[in-house]
Amino acid sequence: MRSAERELILSMFRCDDLRIIDEVAAAVRRGVHVRVLITQRARGWKEKLRDLTALLRSLGADIRPYENPMMKYHAKYIVADDTQALVTSLNFTRKCFEDTCDFIVFTGDPDVVAGLRIVFENDYSSPDQPLPSITDRLILGPDHSRRRLVDILSSAQKSIAIMDHRATDPQVLDLLASKQREGVDVQLLGSRPIQGLLHHGRMLLLDGKVAVIGSIHLSPPSLDMRREVAIVIEEPGVVAELYDYFENLAMNEVLTFNPAADMPLSPESEDDEEDE
Repeated sequence: MRSAERELILSMFRCDDLRIIDEVAAAVRRGVHVRVLITQRARGWKEKLRDLTALLRSLGADIRPYENPMMKYHAKYIVADDTQALVTSLNFTRKCFEDTCDFIVFTGDPDVVAGLRIVFENDYSSPDQPLPSITDRLILGPDHSRRRLVDILSSAQKSIAIMDHRATDPQVLDLLASKQREGVDVQLLGSRPIQGLLHHGRMLLLDGKVAVIGSIHLSPPSLDMRREVAIVIEEPGVVAELYDYFENLAMNEVLTFNPAADMPLSPESEDDEEDE
């Protein structure tokens, strides 16, 4: 956020961390055009979202609630100028910065930065219109998230490792069970705490070669009914670091996927994802 010289865009679900608010104010003061796209629906946050919108607007940011009535808004990313961006699973809240296990991907990939800007402009100005074509490094829900993620999982030859406390989609669970029967090593870390932190991050690792990180859960609401953003990572060094992190967790956890145990939540429980 501090690197922005001309424009700063934020896609926001929740925010209560004053450091983020302060950086928005500082960017406005130095002449940066700050635009924020924010959800209109987050469980228990009706008043907070209204107050947050008013606060950011009072600081000089252009802020707009997401206005597609057919789709919930859950994407979380930031773009600074045309040079760098981040895609994340976390909210801009004290809880996520201090108490949860989450993931942030920083990138200067011009195609990703341009793709996020296209998504933002579409959702900011014409959220009822279909998205234009963007880079394959970005997975957008609900436009193509189910198809892309099912294709990625189907391509696994050796291993699938998943961190997702709401991996509940029947099609995905059936696919994981099928891959396991084919001899693919399938591991799933669900809702248990992670080294003293609450589980909130979403990560998919495939064959030691590919990682996917972002806001998307492997659940029906997230795959089919929400604006979500995830990024595909194939840089060997980054993927290896993520694998090392997952394997370190696996040393102290029983993570083998159990298709009989990992069943979908009830529809009522699924709706709790608004907390995310």
